[in-house]
Amino acid sequence: MTKYLHTMIRVTDPDATVRFFSLIGLEEVRRFDNEQGRFTLIFLAAPGQDGVAEVELTYNWDPQEYSGGRNFGHLAYRVDNIYETCQRLMEAGVPINRPPRDGHMAFVRSPDGISVELLQDGRLPVQEPWASMPNIGSW
Repeated sequence: MTKYLHTMIRVTDPDATVRFFSLIGLEEVRRFDNEQGRFTLIFLAAPGQDGVAEVELTYNWDPQEYSGGRNFGHLAYRVDNIYETCQRLMEAGVPINRPPRDGHMAFVRSPDGISVELLQDGRLPVQEPWASMPNIGSW
């Protein structure tokens, strides 16, 4: 039997990345510092999903540059209200790359350029200002 455990992404600013994912509703469930390997692992999950579906943030203590976030593809999360989630992200300074014009789907990026898809649980009626917002950048 195969069981999904987690998806790992490398990050350059763990605090900024944890704050970003908390805006979507994920919480830190555990953290490990490895002195010998000079890295920190931080595991995040939606409430009640720890041990089921997690994101592992890997922070290497020695400065490194990462590129190709788009090559990774994306993470996807179902949210209770996509408009409220996007509003919370915007108020925190996160650009909405693909606004939820359809009341169903949006894309944003983590501080390290990882594409994150937000999917509405069901569908909401189309609302302004979201319906008229243009795409920005890539997702």
